[in-house]
Amino acid sequence: MDGRRYEVYDVFTDKVLAGNPLAIVHDTDGLDGTAMQRIAREFNLSETVFILPARNPAHTAWARIFTPDYEMPFAGHPTVGTAIALAHDRFGDISGTQDALIILEEQVGPVRCGVRLSADSAFAEFDLPKLPQEVPYKYDRIAIASALRLEPKEIGFENHVPSIWDAGVPFLLVPVHGLKAAERIVVNQIAMKDVAPTIGHRQLPVYAYCRETVLHDSHFHARMFVSDEGTYEDPATGSATAAFAGAIHAFDEPLDGVVRLSIEQGYEMGRPSRLQLELDIADHKLAGGRIGGSAVKVAEGRLLV
Repeated sequence: MDGRRYEVYDVFTDKVLAGNPLAIVHDTDGLDGTAMQRIAREFNLSETVFILPARNPAHTAWARIFTPDYEMPFAGHPTVGTAIALAHDRFGDISGTQDALIILEEQVGPVRCGVRLSADSAFAEFDLPKLPQEVPYKYDRIAIASALRLEPKEIGFENHVPSIWDAGVPFLLVPVHGLKAAERIVVNQIAMKDVAPTIGHRQLPVYAYCRETVLHDSHFHARMFVSDEGTYEDPATGSATAAFAGAIHAFDEPLDGVVRLSIEQGYEMGRPSRLQLELDIADHKLAGGRIGGSAVKVAEGRLLV
């Protein structure tokens, strides 16, 4: 059959029809950025990845990531899903366990991914492409509560307060008191304009989180909302988790060593997701980190364009 091969993976889950769906287009000869953008709009998923030959022969592939509206410099679930898809392409069906190293060229820079495949599962973990940096932000608790349709007393917990962090993509991080507050969030687009600044070409997405969780072995519960025109919720957001690493380090002040955390997301949408976050703490500083998760293929086919 003629056409361009594509796959759809559900990412940050080991079950189909959960997690965050991702389209991956493998045969990209002759496609320019405009065509890729139009195809991404056709899939209409939060992100679509286009695989091109690596510009550096030491790397695995060049991955261009598009939302339906613009190209992204970096995104977490496209990185995990693409690494797993390329590892499957390399090794095919396996009966035991197979490890692979995948290096993806993204706009943010090369992203190193470790993949573990088995006959019934696939897991990938990538190094943070850049350490999170805090962006100066003077928060207004009442305004943020109004924008999320919560009470001011539900914004913040312990010493966690709203903040902005950037680890390739900036996010407004909003701590909320617990699951009941997280479940009730509704984004007010008009009010959000007063609390979520515009950086680059878009108003900042909002990543709301709490320490109370649905699953006993999760450490945080999270929701992520694109807050500008066409507000929508994302079921699993690796780039927000990368930014969140900065807030965890700043507010929780973890001890030196490796800190392993599990973050749940997507439950309010009926698409439960699990994201694994590791922080490397040395001399009380965040020295590095990794984000990992599973993925499962749910569709494959040909694009007749």
